[in-house]
Amino acid sequence: MITVLPVETPGLGDRTYLAHDGSVALVVDPQRDYDRVTALADAAGVRITHVFETHIHNDYVTGGLALAREVGAQYLVNADDEVSYERAPVRDGQVIEVGDTMRVRVIHTPGHTHTHLSYALEADGEQVAVFTGGSLLYGTTGRPDLLGPDHTNTLVRAQWRSAHRLAEELPDETAVYPTHGFGSFCSATQATGLASTIGEEKRTNTALTADEGAYVEQLLAGLDAYPAYYAHMGPANSAGPGEPDLSAPSVADPAELRRRIEAGEWVVDLRDRTAFAAGHLAGSLNFGLDGQFVTYLGWLIPWGTPLTLLGGSAADVAEAQRELVRIGIDRPAAMATGGPEGWAGGEPLAAYERATFGDLKAALDGDDLVVLDVRRHQERDEAHIPGSVHIPIHEVPGRLEEIPAGRVWVHCAGGYRAGVVAALLHARGRDVVAVDDGFDSALDVGLCAVPSETPAPSDNRQEITA
Repeated sequence: MITVLPVETPGLGDRTYLAHDGSVALVVDPQRDYDRVTALADAAGVRITHVFETHIHNDYVTGGLALAREVGAQYLVNADDEVSYERAPVRDGQVIEVGDTMRVRVIHTPGHTHTHLSYALEADGEQVAVFTGGSLLYGTTGRPDLLGPDHTNTLVRAQWRSAHRLAEELPDETAVYPTHGFGSFCSATQATGLASTIGEEKRTNTALTADEGAYVEQLLAGLDAYPAYYAHMGPANSAGPGEPDLSAPSVADPAELRRRIEAGEWVVDLRDRTAFAAGHLAGSLNFGLDGQFVTYLGWLIPWGTPLTLLGGSAADVAEAQRELVRIGIDRPAAMATGGPEGWAGGEPLAAYERATFGDLKAALDGDDLVVLDVRRHQERDEAHIPGSVHIPIHEVPGRLEEIPAGRVWVHCAGGYRAGVVAALLHARGRDVVAVDDGFDSALDVGLCAVPSETPAPSDNRQEITA
């Protein structure tokens, strides 16, 4: 009997897999903090002998090379990938024996990247599972545009053909285990469900229910921006990242924190947006651990900017560090724990208001008010507040001068992104109000305009709640 254990990384929307037969194990697409994988193997009493990469990842720094070296496993990467380290090169059609019972067949499934591979797992002659990486996801596929516009048209059509190859070559009962699709921006559209089979995907996945032309048109129309830090992930993974350093940073006193803020460094408060708005170290920013912390911090920070972490506890800082190493931000410049009074060292705390969409509607009759919508383009296309200024969150740092004078009421779909932007603007001297409310409320109080050419938002509103 084969056991497949997922290792969730919800901050990035990805999964790693450990599959074992009770004796030996294989790992697929491990994250940088691979100690979670070795702990799982130790708990199961199995030895990791093979580590597989489906592709050179764009959304995180892999832990595959360091894991393989630590446990003495083979590290299997496409022979056509240009990398700077020794690996066990594999190609389409190759079969790898893992222990006495497991056999893995390599299947070339281009689309997410040109050299993308899927791995079909067989045990005792029975097809058990297929690890599909960024190819066939639950209800969708991986996006084809991460290598740049010159590759997108070729890759999107290859992605359709790859999905059909998997569907044609594997039995319907084969379990599908993708790496992306659990909130990852590597997913072309919102994935659905937490488990599936080839047979289920044949019935529900657009790549398998629509013809090539319809699939291509629909997928390309649904693509939106992806995090800026993705540009650094491919080169890091091709170079061969080493073991992460998760030791605690040095502790900064209030004077050092002030010096770092005045020098233009990022001092990031990890508390939730409610606590931050009520009182915080002036000039600090807010990326709470209760939301998509690493995605948005990595997206907005100028790459290479020194980063200091402020946490309620050392455990909060350690959690943030663990998330940060996954995208290659390895060593914070400093840290401080406790609360804002201690961090400020006697200086007055900064604060700003939080509000609901009902409060916003009541305030619209006044003057000197700016409504800033920081959602993505697709979200705004479904419904928006007339007269609002639209700057997606990832564009805000470069478009600050476009935000009109006046008190800025910042909103998103659920409050997290609004909190991030409100903190950013407040640190730069703007008078802000963070709308900490679900966008359904804006619809309920009659604030929104819904374009007549698009369906009124219903299920899609629930996809993005931060």
